[in-house]
Amino acid sequence: MNRENFPILKENMIYFDNGATSLKPECVIKAMVDYYRNYPANIHRGDYEISLKASDAYEQVRNKVVKFIHATSHEEIVFTSGTTDGMNKIVFGFMKDYLNDGDEILLTKAEHASNVLPWLELSRTKKINLKYIPLNDQYELELEKVKEAITDKTKVISLAAITNVVGDIRPIHEIGMLCQEKGILFVVDGAQSVPHQKTDVQKDNIDFLVFSAHKMLGPNGVGVLYGKKKYLEALRPLEYGGGMNQSFDSDGQVEYKSLPTRLEAGTPPIGEVIGLGKAIDYLESIGMDNISAYEKDLKKYLVSKLEELDTIILYNKKSDSGVLAFNIKGIFSQDTAIYLDHYHICVRAGNHCAKALKEEMNIKNTCRISLYFYNTKEEIDRFIEVLKKSNDLYKIIL
Repeated sequence: MNRENFPILKENMIYFDNGATSLKPECVIKAMVDYYRNYPANIHRGDYEISLKASDAYEQVRNKVVKFIHATSHEEIVFTSGTTDGMNKIVFGFMKDYLNDGDEILLTKAEHASNVLPWLELSRTKKINLKYIPLNDQYELELEKVKEAITDKTKVISLAAITNVVGDIRPIHEIGMLCQEKGILFVVDGAQSVPHQKTDVQKDNIDFLVFSAHKMLGPNGVGVLYGKKKYLEALRPLEYGGGMNQSFDSDGQVEYKSLPTRLEAGTPPIGEVIGLGKAIDYLESIGMDNISAYEKDLKKYLVSKLEELDTIILYNKKSDSGVLAFNIKGIFSQDTAIYLDHYHICVRAGNHCAKALKEEMNIKNTCRISLYFYNTKEEIDRFIEVLKKSNDLYKIIL
């Protein structure tokens, strides 16, 4: 689907590492080049044509994000450097003041480092309790387990909508309704979900959402923090400087700008934000429902082909997303990845930044395939043929 728009796919490469970062279509590349070549001015500062053009292009993207995730206002959209930056802003800019001693935060051991380490660091300085909701035998999160984990001390549930190793699609809507009913704040890591399925922060009662552009056809170094306005109003900036202040004097009198500018200190990645806007246009032209359906079909095909090989261990074949973790029996995952690279097939090997998951899976490292709409069944067939020859793996990589 739409492979002709991705220049690198002309290089006889099979790219199965979309969970780490996605490929970039020509339109995103051209939009960024156009900014850097034709109006590379700073925003919100200059009273001249190219600065005004850059400012308008930047703010247009904010409005596109509002529509894309079904937020209510541009004031709820803050541009960040990515998912990690967004989570740190939530935890240290808001939760540090919001939470009290004894409060509980619910996570799972399948979460990415960006949704675990900030909470762990906060727990070193505040007497909060981190609890991990048990996963089922497929390492997936079930709604009943969420309900059972909640106590009268639970103040926050912080989860990925789709996990990056197991790839389970969480019941986000039901969890959001549960949080609304019980007065719990709901924080969602959308890094793996926003690029692959429809997102509706209002319908799902999401209080905070973070995601990254580079996993959804956009450039590196830019992401989005969504927050309900009442919570963003209370979120303290973690960075102070140009662009976010209205005025200040040497005696300490300071006035900061309103949302969202107050939370975007310094010169932002303007060209990258413009690239994100073009990526959103591109995804919407295909349709998020079409992307989800195609990936689900592709995943089923991949699993069916791998199940025919008695040398392969599959860890999450029942999950509905395009993420699949596997190993070749008796082969270290990185050796498998190096072998596949010999045939120009790109997969991820390791713990995938979800290091606590080994406590559930009893294995540290896996290979991961993460599909996107530009992958094909023909690529999967080629991948299977290469795996069939893997008895010669060490002759290839050594």
